[in-house]
Amino acid sequence: MKIIDIHQEEKKLIALAIDQNRVAQKKLYAKFSSKMLGVCRQYIKDLHHAEDLMISAFLKVFLNLKNFEHKGSFEGWIRKIMVNECISFIRAQKNISFLEDEYFSEESIDTTDINLTVEEIQLMIDSLPDGCKMVFNLYAIEGYKHKEIAEMIGISEGTSKSQLSHARKMLQEQLLHSKIYRHEIQ
Repeated sequence: MKIIDIHQEEKKLIALAIDQNRVAQKKLYAKFSSKMLGVCRQYIKDLHHAEDLMISAFLKVFLNLKNFEHKGSFEGWIRKIMVNECISFIRAQKNISFLEDEYFSEESIDTTDINLTVEEIQLMIDSLPDGCKMVFNLYAIEGYKHKEIAEMIGISEGTSKSQLSHARKMLQEQLLHSKIYRHEIQ
């Protein structure tokens, strides 16, 4: 039985794709496209725009493949390009709204004993205002620090922290309503 090192196989595909081998590029696209569409959908509500951005980002991936240094994961490198492409698109739209601090109360909401599907959670995140959604995704899902987020999207560190707080509170409120709704049905 022959054991194939996945990383070696990936390195071979990358090397071939750098040399413009369309079969290798197609294999890399097939391997990562569905996951990367999910990444784009975290930032872009409209499926068609998300698909367009993913394709545009993959073009950047293939054009810059020679710059991948094999220091981190290839998937992580692609993911970063996807996120940056989505952020650039959102910034170009210039319709990012950030919420004011007065909008939220400080009371905590009990969200224990709530079971939701991934789709339900994604719908809740999608319903957040664009500014809150972007900061929440970058911080909670992508793992960026507030300083990095502030630099990426052109806001202050304090605004980043505030938007994350707003996003969390809005999600907690949605979870509470979900819990009440599910309790009423039962």
